[in-house]
Amino acid sequence: MTAPAPRLRRLTTAELSDDERRALRALLDAAFHEPDPEERFSDDDWEHALGGTHAVLDLGGEIVAHASVVEREIHADGRPLRTGYVEAVATRPGRQGEGFGTIVMTEITALIRDGFELGALGTGAQHFYERLGWQVWRGPTSVRAPGGDVPTPLDDGFVMVLRTPTTPPLDTAGPISCDWRPGDAW
Repeated sequence: MTAPAPRLRRLTTAELSDDERRALRALLDAAFHEPDPEERFSDDDWEHALGGTHAVLDLGGEIVAHASVVEREIHADGRPLRTGYVEAVATRPGRQGEGFGTIVMTEITALIRDGFELGALGTGAQHFYERLGWQVWRGPTSVRAPGGDVPTPLDDGFVMVLRTPTTPPLDTAGPISCDWRPGDAW
């Protein structure tokens, strides 16, 4: 018997059914089930993943991998850029290491290259993303807040960017900032 072929879908948040939303949240909770509650997938993380486009990979009727991209304004090396920000990249436990994460991230990377000035994400898994053309931002990170930029030194070295055909020349050793939001800024 032949194993079912994976089915990759690109959907906006509005196109996700209620069942798909529940299945995605369960996948993300399972994939990020960490002993430290601070490291688990939170309600804020879920909200950050919504409002953009999702790459959803199904296998035999089950969602096995997901990534989303939402629009944010990132200031990189002194320039405000329309940025595709990657959120909620996960593969179902027990299916990790089979290439499903690469499939959804290849789709999201293509979407960013086609529609944004820059791609960005925050991660501790740099090697995974470097294989797909992402690079570590080496400069200092901060959050734009009402009172001015607030340095986020714990995020230094964990922000990655993807250049697109419309990315202006950037010095990745320069400063980078994101807008403030509840939960993890990056």
